[in-house]
Amino acid sequence: MPRWLFWTLLTLVSWGIWAVLFRRIEGQLSEAQCQIISTLGVLPVLAALARTKDGEATNRALVGIALAFGAGILSCLGNIACYQALHHAKASTVVPMTAMSPVITILLAIPILKERVHPIQWLGIALSLVAIWLFNVQNENAAAADWISPWMLLALAAVVLWGVTGLLQKVSTNHVSARRSARWFLAAFIPFAIVLLLRNPLPHELPAATWLFAIALGFTLALGNWTILLAFASEGKASIITPLAGLYPIVSIPLAIVWLGERVNTRETMGIVLALTAVVLLSYQSPAIAETEPRTTTEIST
Repeated sequence: MPRWLFWTLLTLVSWGIWAVLFRRIEGQLSEAQCQIISTLGVLPVLAALARTKDGEATNRALVGIALAFGAGILSCLGNIACYQALHHAKASTVVPMTAMSPVITILLAIPILKERVHPIQWLGIALSLVAIWLFNVQNENAAAADWISPWMLLALAAVVLWGVTGLLQKVSTNHVSARRSARWFLAAFIPFAIVLLLRNPLPHELPAATWLFAIALGFTLALGNWTILLAFASEGKASIITPLAGLYPIVSIPLAIVWLGERVNTRETMGIVLALTAVVLLSYQSPAIAETEPRTTTEIST
């Protein structure tokens, strides 16, 4: 097995587990408290990334660091929105919905970065909108105002926040290395957790299992960010790695069904299939771009 494929599969598994862990501690911690404790799981990965030395702090590098740090803050906000959505809906439907954040990244990259969107990517955007409709509309005769449920609004908030995060990370790697960008991206989790802790004190007594699951939540998220960097550094092409890693719901959905006992109906199944298809199409790059693309990541998912 090629090394890049091994690291990509590890990314897929890490993010797939992350996406369902919150449901294991639902009701024991608030979303903010979960984000606080999960930051402890980020620290080992951040420490490993910190072993590499930074280059000279030029103005160009400082811009890249600031963008990466800002992306980390937005990612934390997106995490909280996602956790809130999981309070109101099944992981098997929330996860594929939030995995479509590249829609926002692509739409923002068109006017801001002057990037062109391939027709296949436009098809992915269209399929993502159909998937959103399938996740929500249980009654075709329902009023338009009833189509958007509370969990969907929260999931859409996560999609927007993570989509902007993706754009900031992409621009950040135009100024600093992907590894350095990831390091400052994860570093933003620490002050964010401190601010949350001041406003949301932790319960005095928590079961050991709650601590374990919450820390594992942060660790699997950060581990996926690290292993995707290793995949790109192991002679892997972004045009292949990106869609593979974005398919982490294929791990989350079986876990949600088997581990959490969730069930999905026919409409939701169709929405899941379309959402996963949209993720692949959104990651499409033309052969010409793929051949000239440097073998370093330009985007690290949340």
